[in-house]
Amino acid sequence: MLNAENIRGQLGTKWAARNLIFKEVTESTNDDAKVLGEEGAPHGTLVVSDVQTSGRGSRGRSWETPGGSNIAMSLLIRPTATPDKVSVLTLIMGLSIAQGVEDLFAMNEDIADFPQIKWPNDVVIAGKKICGILTELHMNNDNTINNVVIGVGINANMTSFPEEIEKIAGSIYTQTGFKVDRASVVAACMKRFEENYEKYERTYDLSLLKEEYEERLINRDRTVKILDPAGEYEAVALGIGNDGALKVRVSDGSIVDINAGEVSVRGLYGYV
Repeated sequence: MLNAENIRGQLGTKWAARNLIFKEVTESTNDDAKVLGEEGAPHGTLVVSDVQTSGRGSRGRSWETPGGSNIAMSLLIRPTATPDKVSVLTLIMGLSIAQGVEDLFAMNEDIADFPQIKWPNDVVIAGKKICGILTELHMNNDNTINNVVIGVGINANMTSFPEEIEKIAGSIYTQTGFKVDRASVVAACMKRFEENYEKYERTYDLSLLKEEYEERLINRDRTVKILDPAGEYEAVALGIGNDGALKVRVSDGSIVDINAGEVSVRGLYGYV
């Protein structure tokens, strides 16, 4: 059961989610975390809700969080980095979710498909997206960072999906055949994020996390379609740079960096 007591009982962190706010229903955990940030809530504050009625995904899309089956959560952090170094936090959360879910199934020999990452931060199991992440940066008037809110929606035990996303969306349950304790998922992912964030703080880039990320990169060494506003083209995904950019080899053999804020990447024949 997803509640504050069960989450706290399984937390193995020093600071991530130690200030835990649980809501049965909310409009948006990102909005809740933003307000808490303005009120001075500490680094590592986590807002979790069973039902989210107005969740936001990337590029203005909505994110459905029905009761009893999914996880909506937003982590408030207060980076000491400069604003140009925070975009990688979205990738770090994606890696943390993939690792956390993998940890829950590590001893289960019946699991054939472990989580992978579709660059930059979609967590995928057996070709279906099970997690979406939306990061929002909140600045002070002097152009320093007040806080960063990383919103996470995880399809945990959901079994049916809206028609417009059913071809790409899945849940941990639909993709593995196993229902999960949602509180365990939250705790496992927060433990991984705390570990990864502390590595990030040493360099303010992905250099200490790049290998772990690339091991799970579903696009790696595959031909992908780059959906650039200037025109679509095909390239081979090679991996990521320390700044989180996707490195691809284009038709003339040169290697270029793709930045997530500018373009999207798709598989040649579908989502991945």
